[in-house]
Amino acid sequence: MDDLDKALLAQLTMDARLSLATLARRLKVARSTVQSRLERLESSGAIAGYTVKLGDTARASLIRASVLLMVEPRNQPAILARLKAIPEVERVNTTSGRCDLLLLVAAASTAALDSVLDVIGEIPGVRSSESLIHLSTKLDRSS
Repeated sequence: MDDLDKALLAQLTMDARLSLATLARRLKVARSTVQSRLERLESSGAIAGYTVKLGDTARASLIRASVLLMVEPRNQPAILARLKAIPEVERVNTTSGRCDLLLLVAAASTAALDSVLDVIGEIPGVRSSESLIHLSTKLDRSS
């Protein structure tokens, strides 16, 4: 990855909706150069996809939970694949504590959250789970 690739990724990180023409103008290269770089970054896996980042207004209505999962180590790849297919699972981290995976889950209602937790608990290889419902945010430096 060279400096142009890094600059292209930086621009897309700030706004993934930028057009090829705008990116080319900002990076002072031809539109075809931007397009070929994007195709290469996508095929190499450097760009995994494009998504929408919800703002505070949309996120405020969601019920969030941290879910601690204890899993059978040999089943972890299959479990991760299943978790990726659940849209309410926003983040999955491996951990070095008493649990194996730490999930961030968001759902529109308590009933929806309950349903998602049931689906997660039924994944083969999940030994146990513990859910921590988020009540309020006192500090957020991630934005």
